[in-house]
Order: sequence, then C-alpha cells, then structure tokens
Amino acid sequence: MKLVSWNVNGLRSCVNKGFVDYFEATDADIVCVQETKLQDGQIKLELGDSYSQYWNYAVKKGYSGTAVFTRIKPLSVRYGMEEDEEPEGRIVTLEFDAFYLVNVYTPNARRDLSRLEYRLEWEERFKSYLLQLDALKPVIACGDLNVAHREIDLKNWRGNRGNSGFTDEERDKMTRLLDAGFVDTFRHLYPDRTDAYTWWSNMPGVRERNVGWRIDYFIASSRLVPSVIDARIDAEIRGSDHCPIGLTVAI
Repeated sequence: MKLVSWNVNGLRSCVNKGFVDYFEATDADIVCVQETKLQDGQIKLELGDSYSQYWNYAVKKGYSGTAVFTRIKPLSVRYGMEEDEEPEGRIVTLEFDAFYLVNVYTPNARRDLSRLEYRLEWEERFKSYLLQLDALKPVIACGDLNVAHREIDLKNWRGNRGNSGFTDEERDKMTRLLDAGFVDTFRHLYPDRTDAYTWWSNMPGVRERNVGWRIDYFIASSRLVPSVIDARIDAEIRGSDHCPIGLTVAI
C-alpha cells in the first residue's frame, strides 16, 4: 500500500501549480493533504471515480483544513478528536481493516510563541487520542506536525533553538509520543540521513540552497515497523512551501 501526505498550503493554489499531475503520477492508494484553506463547495477536485474524498473544513475561512483521498473504502470516518474541540478542521481519521489512518495538521505555536501553551495542551490530547485508537488496532498518523524533532531535522538548528517548531517543549512532546509506542518511519529507515527536509521558508534562495526543516511525518505504531517498506521525501515537487512525503507499507 502506498500513502502520500502533503501540506499544500492552499489547495486551490496548489492545483494551479501541478497538484493533480503529481497526484496522478504518484498513483497512491491514499493521499492526505493539510492546510487546504477552503470551504465546502469552493473547489471541485476531479481525481477519478476510484477515489473517495473526505474533507474536514475549518470554520474560519481560508484557514487550516484537512482532506483524505482514498481508493480503499474505509470502515468508518471521524472528524476531529472530540465533539467540543476548537473547529479548525485539523484531523480526519479513517478506519480500515488492518489499521487506523489519522491525517493531522498540528497547530503552530506562532512566531512569538503566543500559542505554545495551547499547542502543548493539544499535543497531550492528540497523544491520548492515538493511544485510544492504538488499543484497538495499529495506527498510521501523517501530516504536518509543525516540529523538527532532532537537530538533524533542520539546517540551522543552533540559530533556531527556542523558536517556534524547535522549542524544547515541542520537541519533548514529540519524544513522548514516540516513547508511547510509535515510530518516526523516515528516521527508522534513515537514521543518519542529512539535508532531508519537507518545508522551506519563502525567503529568496532558501529552497534552492535546501535550508529547510523536516516537519512532515508518517508516524506508525511500533508493531507496524516490520510492514514498513519505504519512506520517502519528494523534495523536488513544488506547488507549496512543503513537499510531499510518502510511505509504502505491506498491509
């Protein structure tokens, strides 16, 4: 099974920059996107009759949002973690025979860290949510987690220590999630690979010089590790300030 995740940073814009061409070329069984930035009815995405589409829209217009496109029919679909959570359209969960798939767009702590406290509380709820699912069947969680976990996961780690996405608190939450029974599939396969990034600032020349961050992940239940065949980063694909990432599993 082939899965893809991509923070498209505005799906309508990304469609105009080759999204459908990449979608067709990658021929994935499941494609997850984050930061769709649209509302119901604002796009008609033609992906073929074999794909079902599941959308979670944020209440705020032009903000956040997630979607999953799958040619494998899910047993159930859930939007969000709980009924009374903030309606930012950040999570879509699909249940399949052998696993749960969780597509997530983790809240950003903001440049001034004004949302760090909320972010950390959200992380605790997210970990609990994944553990509840994992108690029933294995989990694959993917998306923009808005954190570079280790120093190897961003180019200028010294200069960014303490900045949003690389605070000790955010990194610790990621460590605690993995310690709870999950695996960063890319680092599991490629523990020492450097210059492997998924997001780049829009400042001139940054992407060309590959001054980036790896903040997009496929996280899997530890017991799925024997099923992981490959994890990839399609850094050459443009259309967003993030690039797509992929996971191939024998499920």
